Amino acid sequence: MTLWFMCVTIGNLHAKRNIMGSCGSSHVKPNRTGKKIIRKPKPWKHPQPITRSQLMQLREEFWDTAPHYGGKKEIWDALRAAAEADLELAQAIVDSAGIIAQNTDMTVCYDESGTKYELPKYVLSEPTNMIRFG
Repeated sequence: MTLWFMCVTIGNLHAKRNIMGSCGSSHVKPNRTGKKIIRKPKPWKHPQPITRSQLMQLREEFWDTAPHYGGKKEIWDALRAAAEADLELAQAIVDSAGIIAQNTDMTVCYDESGTKYELPKYVLSEPTNMIRFG
């Protein structure tokens, strides 16, 4: 009897499932394919203190206009999902979309055809001088 396996890799978890339904998993060493591991951007300061609502407005404006400057919509969508996710999920999204991060903080990325995508730090993290109420 021949068993067929389906393998799936998400983040650092590699799962193998045979046709009988059992499943095994193992951790894959990070950066095994030479891809950069996604990290949070270094702390940064906005030119003037801003509130959370101002930051959210900046982010929305960026994501609404970014695809109009080139690149593929599906890559922009993946970059947005990665920017809004925790680091492990962001890594899985970037890897599965075929996005190549030039910088570990995702400020400069490329798709598989070589198109460049630049992300401002304000879509990736909060500034150190953000106005917090309460």
